[in-house]
Amino acid sequence: MIPFNKPFLTGKEAHYIYQAVYSGKLSGNGVYTKKCQNFFEEHYGFKKALMTTSCTDALEMAAILCDIKPGDEVIAPSYTFVSTVLAFVRQGAKIMFCDSCKDNPNIDPDKIEALITERTKVIVPVHYAGVACDMDRIMAIADKYNLLVVEDAAQAIDSYYKGRPLGSIGHLGCFSFHETKNIIAGEGGLLTINDDRFIRRSEIIWEKGTNRSEFFRGEVNKYGWVDNGSSFLPSELISAFLWAQIENMDMIQTRRKEIWQRYYQGLACLADKGLLTLPDMPEYATNNAHMFYIVCRSLEERTRLIKHLKDHEILSVFHYLSLHKSGFYTSHPESRPENCQELTTIDEECAVLGLDLVNCDRFADCLLRLPLFYELQDDDVDKILAEINRFYEG
Repeated sequence: MIPFNKPFLTGKEAHYIYQAVYSGKLSGNGVYTKKCQNFFEEHYGFKKALMTTSCTDALEMAAILCDIKPGDEVIAPSYTFVSTVLAFVRQGAKIMFCDSCKDNPNIDPDKIEALITERTKVIVPVHYAGVACDMDRIMAIADKYNLLVVEDAAQAIDSYYKGRPLGSIGHLGCFSFHETKNIIAGEGGLLTINDDRFIRRSEIIWEKGTNRSEFFRGEVNKYGWVDNGSSFLPSELISAFLWAQIENMDMIQTRRKEIWQRYYQGLACLADKGLLTLPDMPEYATNNAHMFYIVCRSLEERTRLIKHLKDHEILSVFHYLSLHKSGFYTSHPESRPENCQELTTIDEECAVLGLDLVNCDRFADCLLRLPLFYELQDDDVDKILAEINRFYEG
């Protein structure tokens, strides 16, 4: 069976973990934590980078930094992972779901402004598949209404918008190093802080609401509880593992892009015939080859294609379900805008809110992800391509 994903090991992960273990500093913010954070700050120009235990934790830190309170509204795409919005729901926010673009799953900037009310605090663009959202337009809307922007860049390490690294454009950015990402730590994440207003407080929230980081730097003579926060700082073992990946990131990225391009070229004929849709790459975005997906013409066709590939020892998977149709969202009125809390059906809710989420629902029904990982061989890619072509052309 060709798996959908296989975590890649460079060979140095265990060595660096061994060093971390015998350094006597396991709890985090040691040598490897600092090495990783310094790399991200220096290589990508983030003003501040803080390692976290996951991207979910980075998003939760962002929600605290944005000072989200009960009743505040947050605009986010419905086609995303639950952590994108759950971090804000935990702070009491009401989520205003926005549709995807017609050509790609990213949030449609044309539909954001209609969702803004006097309660809106934050816009959360998600760079799906590592492909940039239209950040100039999103930042212009945020500036117009004095809103904060949190980039969910979970899939977007080493990807750019008009030459600017993703995660460096909004006020805050959040990355994932889950084992399905380009560079990995098993679990692990990163919060990037691009606005000076949030730098000092981010460290306090990161350190369980204390000013312990300032104490260790000798800036204060004692530390104590000074703010909200939690245990967001990861173990040194996570950073040690990640450092081995960072050292080999160029190699990893080069191979992933080769695989992505092989898929694209091998499926171009089917796309030209209108049998499937290939990933859309806007001119302003680069491709970090986080994933390769196709968009089928219907849910039924996708279901048959998944079965066909599985019957031939190939594992392909769909992705997100529309969050605005999730059981949690529809059954928890406190997370929904006031003008749809009493509604009983999704269609009624969308009508009242003026939401048109047909693009989101189409991607939820029709998008299919193909295997993509460093050790995937060209022969494997060719087999996958052959079976997809056989499915469509018989």
